[in-house]
Amino acid sequence: MSVIRPFKAIRPTKDKASSVAALPYDVMSSEEAREMVKGKPYSFLHVDRGEIDLPVGTDMYSDEVYNKAKENLEKLIKNRILVQDEKPCLYIYRQIWNNRAQTGLVACASVDDYINNVIKKHEKTRADKEQDRINHVDTLDANTGPIFLTYRPNQNVRSIISDWISSHDTACDFVSGEVKQTVWVIDDEKTIEKITDLFKNIPDLYIADGHHRCASAVRVAEIRRKDNPDYTGEEEFNFFLSVLFPSDELKIMDYNRVIKDLNSLSKEEFLNKIKENFEIEEMGKEAYRPVCQHNFGMLIENEWYSLTAKKETFDENDAVESLDVSILQNNLISPVLGIENPKTDSRIDFIGGIRGLSELEKRVKNGWAVAFSMYPTSLAELMRIADENFLMPPKSTWFEPKLLSGLFIHKLS
Repeated sequence: MSVIRPFKAIRPTKDKASSVAALPYDVMSSEEAREMVKGKPYSFLHVDRGEIDLPVGTDMYSDEVYNKAKENLEKLIKNRILVQDEKPCLYIYRQIWNNRAQTGLVACASVDDYINNVIKKHEKTRADKEQDRINHVDTLDANTGPIFLTYRPNQNVRSIISDWISSHDTACDFVSGEVKQTVWVIDDEKTIEKITDLFKNIPDLYIADGHHRCASAVRVAEIRRKDNPDYTGEEEFNFFLSVLFPSDELKIMDYNRVIKDLNSLSKEEFLNKIKENFEIEEMGKEAYRPVCQHNFGMLIENEWYSLTAKKETFDENDAVESLDVSILQNNLISPVLGIENPKTDSRIDFIGGIRGLSELEKRVKNGWAVAFSMYPTSLAELMRIADENFLMPPKSTWFEPKLLSGLFIHKLS
């Protein structure tokens, strides 16, 4: 049983939505964020990354930064760039990119569902990144970035959302980058009740993206529960901002790898070692994109190869070890290239599929030794791992398009 509930969103007025909405804070550096907000006084990056309005060199994790973010949020509300709805609502958030639509339901999900593993995880969080968002959420008394959740398709939910879209005006409708962003407000209590009741029969929700934001929201709730021992469970801090998408509408892109050197091996020695675990085929100068699971592209000295993992190198019945990212790590990157911990080793970098294979070619041309193009992880693999309470290796999934921040804010009190 999954618990979701409506909330009084603080959101931009229709005419300001495109000026407020911004990419999530964690897909850019502080320097990139400073550039992105030039001439954009309403950009939500002023809230998500308060350091951009402070001198360069300011400690990004200082109280000064979080207080600046709070000041910026309060200013947007005071100037009525952001306005809070008068009653709890659900919201529909549709994104259309490359002729593909994903339509999500914006609601508050339950902290207890996270604690009790109704909301399933597939990624380990880092303490430093988690603490940053704890400080941000607690200082602002708000969830400012939505958690990207998914669930197995439910035709009844889909029909209600479709009917609402066809019979109601949009709350905002604009294009950001190449993505069309549209929002509708569900303010009818009977419709809200129907949807929330339907979710009670959906057994599990899955975090697609936003593990750190989710863990931070839960930690803030736990802190407030401790400070308020008579809490009822209905307080807003017991819930966190989410957008829930049916899994059949989502797309995971490839998450590719580049390596700085060949671990003191010559190209010939390197290729010979790879042959122990992979079938190799020369593909020439044209970029090679893997065609199926357990197939990889490899670029070295401006030549592309197809690598296919030999069956004896992995256990197909093991949800984690059969992932392509695990196969490449366990049979090539670790034993051949000597990179044991890809989370911390500076010799490896990860390239989101949105940047294309040309970025791999650029890196190799600029001195990186070898690049690998990956076949995307599937939603089925993600759900299987989460269902079995396992964790994926680092950098296994890249979701696109990203959910914008600033379209919905959830106050905790």
